[in-house]
Parts: sequence; C-alpha cells; structure tokens
Amino acid sequence: MKLNPYLAIIIAATIGGSSGVFIKLIDLPATTITFFRMAVPVIVLLGYLHYKGTKLFRGNYRIMMVASVLNATRMFLFFVGYLYTSIGNAVIILFTWPIFGSLFSAIFLKEKVSLRTALLIGLAFMGIVIMYLNKEISFGNEDFIGMAAMLLSAILFSVTAVIFKKELVYYSRTETIFYQNLVGAVAFLPFIFINTPVPSALQTGAASFYGFLIGIVAFTLFFHALRRLKMSHYALFTYWEVIAALFFGVLFFREQITWNMLVGGSLILATGIMLRKKKVTE
Repeated sequence: MKLNPYLAIIIAATIGGSSGVFIKLIDLPATTITFFRMAVPVIVLLGYLHYKGTKLFRGNYRIMMVASVLNATRMFLFFVGYLYTSIGNAVIILFTWPIFGSLFSAIFLKEKVSLRTALLIGLAFMGIVIMYLNKEISFGNEDFIGMAAMLLSAILFSVTAVIFKKELVYYSRTETIFYQNLVGAVAFLPFIFINTPVPSALQTGAASFYGFLIGIVAFTLFFHALRRLKMSHYALFTYWEVIAALFFGVLFFREQITWNMLVGGSLILATGIMLRKKKVTE
C-alpha cells in the first residue's frame, strides 16, 4: 500500500467518526448491530488466517478469549451509547479511554504515575462532570443512559487495550483483531432471530458493509499509518475522529453543540492528547 500515512489515518478516523451516522440510520437494536459489526471481521479474517496457515488458539489464547468477552460487552455498550445520546456526546465520552488506560496501565502494567499524569487525569474527570451538568441523573433520561453506556464502553476499551498490548508480542495484528471480535460474533448471533422485526435485506446489507468498513478497512488504514508515523503524530491524528463525528452529527441530524459539551469535551480531549504525548516522550 503506497497511500500517504497521514492521509490513511485521516481516512480511517473519518470512517470511525461516521459510526454514529451508520448506527442511527441502520436503525437496528444494539444487540443485532453488534453481531454484524463483529461477525464480518471474524468471517473475513478467519478465511485469511486459514489461507496463511495460521494456527489459532495457541499461546495465551485463554487470556485473549477473556479480552474478547470484555470487548464484546464493550461493543454492545458502544452501540447503546450511540443509539441513546447524540453523536457529539457519545464520541467525546468515548475518548475518555486514554485516561482510563493510564489508570489501568499503572495498576496492571506497573507503569509509574507521575504527579503531572495524576493532575491530568483529575482534569479529565472534571471534564466528564461538566459534560453531565445539564443531564438528569435518571434511567428514564436517554441522554444519561447513552452517555453512561459510552463511559462504561470507554472503561472496558481501556482494559482490553492493556490486555491486547501485553499479548501483541505473541500475536499478529490480524490475529488480535480476530480475537477481539470472536466472542461477540458468536454471542450475539442468536439476537438476529430473537429480535423483531428481523433485519430487512437493506438493513442486513448496510450493517454488513458497516462491519467491513470499520472492522477491516479502517483498522487496515490505522495499522498502515501506525507502521510509518511517529507515535506522537499518530496519536494526535486519531483525534480527527472526534471532529469528524461532530461534523457528521451536525450535517445529518442537526445536532446542537452546547457550552458544556465544548468545555467538558475540550478538557477531556486535551488531557488525552497530553497523556499520549507524555507516553511517547518517556
């Protein structure tokens, strides 16, 4: 692939930012769309790994399967988040994951937490509080449910990121993506038949295309850029996904960008960028 790595990551982040549009327009239950999102990469990669003669379920595959269970739960919460709240709220809350990643890296990977890192994490949590300021804390409030689901999704994403980071030395990126999606593809299969109405041909086609676009195309572009860019540049450019998602939310659904979304989101995103830059320079 001769694609410019900066262009590759911009395209990949833009595709990632379009998730909310696909999820809302496809209009399927979270359990159903989770199946399509995770099953398509598994089917495609299973064929590829078989062609390459890769032996599956080797090494620390039990740990990978635990991470896959967590990732399946994370993806379900991800879709609940986008279905219940605005695209803007969802994507900003999603990008709290680097903050939680720093916490879990300190706990599980024994990475040292400096005073600067602790202050940045505190700043990010202040941003989360500001994001929730105008939300009624009630399970009858869809915005609250969506943002809470996305926050839990971000926490689980940070946990799985730590696990996969530890195991990446034993598995290829293709195998890692396969394991990420395996449990979810199997666990959410029954919901295709349980949920009513059954997905139409158009919904099935759109959901399958979304699963391929995000699970295969976007990840391929991200890894292409990751191999060729400095980590500091790569980390910074991934935040284009937030800008793209906000743009799509305004363009397709005329979403309003509120003051607390701007202030809280700025604190969260700035913290994430600074935490990532710090890790690169250490």
